[in-house]
Formats: sequence, C-alpha cells, structure tokens
Amino acid sequence: MQPPAAIRALLQPDLLDQIILPYDRLLTHGRVIRGRATAVTQSEVTLEDGSVYPADYIVLATGSSYSAPFKPAGDSIADFRKVNADVSAKLATAKSVLIVGAGAVGTELAGEIAAARPDKIITLVSSDMSLFPMYPDKLGAQLKRKLERAGVSVVLGQRAENLQNLDMPHAGSIQLTDGRVINADLVFPVIGSRPNAVLARTLPRVTMTPTGRIKTDKWLRPSQHPNVFIAGDIADVGDGMTIVAISRQNPWLIKTLKRALSGQAIEEQKPYTPWKKAPILLPLGPKNGNSWMFATVGDWVTRQMKGKDLFISKYRKAFGR
Repeated sequence: MQPPAAIRALLQPDLLDQIILPYDRLLTHGRVIRGRATAVTQSEVTLEDGSVYPADYIVLATGSSYSAPFKPAGDSIADFRKVNADVSAKLATAKSVLIVGAGAVGTELAGEIAAARPDKIITLVSSDMSLFPMYPDKLGAQLKRKLERAGVSVVLGQRAENLQNLDMPHAGSIQLTDGRVINADLVFPVIGSRPNAVLARTLPRVTMTPTGRIKTDKWLRPSQHPNVFIAGDIADVGDGMTIVAISRQNPWLIKTLKRALSGQAIEEQKPYTPWKKAPILLPLGPKNGNSWMFATVGDWVTRQMKGKDLFISKYRKAFGR
C-alpha cells in the first residue's frame, strides 16, 4: 500500500486501486516471500510457518503502524479496503470533522478535506504553539494561513484530554487542556506512527529508545551481529519516520551492501549520515501547500513535487506497474 495517497483516498476512494500495489513485479532478480518473520540470527530468518531462509546480510525494515485508515492494521487487503470504505462513508456524511494531531498526516488531512469538501466544519488541534516548530517559522505560519483561508480552524498549544480511541476515527467530543470542549461528527486521532520493532528487539543487546525505535551504530547495525542492519521507521538514527528518510537510507544501504558482497569490510566504508534537517512536502489538497526544501517554498513547487500526483506514478513504476 502506498501511504502518501491514502489520505486523499478518503475523498477519492477510486485511488485505492492505484495505491494497493502487488509485489509480483517488484524484483527482476530474486523473489518475494509472503510471511511473518519471528526470529533473526546473524545467518538466517525464520518465519512463523517454520520456514528458514539463510542470508549473508539481513536488513530489517518492518516499518510502523498508524491509526486507521492511513495504514493497514494487518495483512488483509480486504480488511484495509473495508476500513477505508467505512471511514470514507462517515466522512462523506459528517458535517463537522476534528483532527487531533498536526504533524504531516493531520495537516495534509485537514487540507485535503477542505479542498474537496469546503462545506465541512474542520478543526485541527496541535499541542505545539506553531505548526512544524522544528522548521523555520515561515513554513508553519504559511501553512496555518492557507488552512484558515480554506476554512480550517487551527487550534494551537492544546492537547486532547479524553480521546475515546487512538486507533480509529469516531464520533464524539474532546476536552482541551484549557477546558474547552469540541464536538464533532468525526474525530480523527492522528498522533503519530508507532514503530513495529518487535522483531528487531529479539536481536542480542539492542537498545530501544522511549519512542520504541532501535538505536544503531554508524552503519545502521542494531546489535552484536555485524551483518544485520535495520532501516526506516524502526531505526533511531536521527531521521524522521518519513519516506524522505528512506530516500536517504536506501541508497546508502544498497551501495554499502554491494561493496560488502564484493569483499570490502563494513567498517572500512563510509558511515551513514542522517539528514541534518530533512526536506518536507506538505500539500493541502492537489493545488496548494507549502514545503521546506532547504528554503520554504509554496504552492507551485509543492503541487509539482507531491500534491498533484502524491508519488503514485513513481511507486507504480517501482512496482512494475
């Protein structure tokens, strides 16, 4: 499943057929095996059905979970489609929408709903005093202004005290830290990704951070096994839990492992360096938005780079579609 377009798919359910991507054409050389890994050693991976696969090098990239309907909760595509359809139907009939969490997903969701259904009453709640405070002030200020122009009420510096459900949109009310109560026909809890690090934690001598991610050495290795690597959302290396992080980690891993297979020791190779401040693309629907690409840029750049297509063409091509 292609997560960047899952937000817009709530407003355009036909997008699901474009973003649910089978693996049958992914590899030109090699094969994709469907199964759940339960154990990893320095020389093999064991699946829950007992199958064992030996390997010279192993990369764990088990990703993260997110509240529905933005990522599948399990292995069933049918279940994911049903959840998406159910939430999409509720969103279609809701007069008021409350989004708790103003990270990338929450902000984009507010923008997508406002662009497609300007008749709805939309409220976006953030515990921070500004949008995206880790970036230059201009980015958050421009996003806030554009959201408000689109009719979104942006509430800053407040936490939701009584969310009924952290995993699924629901109807109800929330109380903010200042005592205000907001009622909504549909409440989206959008409070961040949760690393799927259960498998990585079975490795010897791993260190887990309070966020649930796993520490690594300078070459993305989390344990005493010199040939086992981790990448993506489970790796605590200074990158965010974003596609942008993978776009930096993957090329490094590919180059490093190719050299290792040719006989060059890992420790003799250049260590991985995370983004100092990663670029971020924040469309507010297909036409508007702001991004930070080492400078704050506006609607046109955001639209061309992400908002118009949401990387759908890129990933369909990568999956042989």
